[in-house]
Amino acid sequence: MGQKTSPVGFRLVRNKKWKSVWFANKQEYGNLLGEDNLIRNFLMGKSCCQGASQLVIKRMSGKVEVTIHTARPGMVIGKKGAEIDILKNDLSKLTGKEIWIEVEEIKRPDLDAKLVADGIAKQLERRVPFRRILKKAMQASMDAGAAGIKVQISGRVGGAEIARTEWYKEGRIPLHTLRADIDYAHGRAETTYGSIGVKVWINMGDDNATKAAVGG
Repeated sequence: MGQKTSPVGFRLVRNKKWKSVWFANKQEYGNLLGEDNLIRNFLMGKSCCQGASQLVIKRMSGKVEVTIHTARPGMVIGKKGAEIDILKNDLSKLTGKEIWIEVEEIKRPDLDAKLVADGIAKQLERRVPFRRILKKAMQASMDAGAAGIKVQISGRVGGAEIARTEWYKEGRIPLHTLRADIDYAHGRAETTYGSIGVKVWINMGDDNATKAAVGG
């Protein structure tokens, strides 16, 4: 059971938040969901957003606020905010709505599952030996203060003829402990011998508020 559930969706009740924050009726819901997808795909395709981990979209009476969580805020902002202004104008043309863009810096990128997964994928594309990549990424996360990490890659690992799955784990990665704050993300490496999927689970430790509530 635990292996079939998204660790993020499973913990939305406790210590995770939605990446889209808005309400809509049945008539509007589909259009707004499609617009969210359009905004995300547009921004993640931009070179200035390559170091971005997630995009949080909020809607308030015709205005759309997009918060970009990135390890490199300088790239997104640009000189004197020029890059943000370009993104605002492009998104306004794309959606026909007023767009606000906020940038939040990720202080510890080694504890962000999406950034770790993307980093592993980029190194796989450069043909670095996969065992070295995975062990280095795990060590960096553990040194940064993670309680546990699991990394998994699937595909024609190392250019082998037969696809397989390789995974390594260090520390605690509980699947069903809801109070454990598990950050999960996946990435993809497009290599010359095919796509390799990358999955990363990072245990940030137990949720203190939940521990106090249950007397832990």
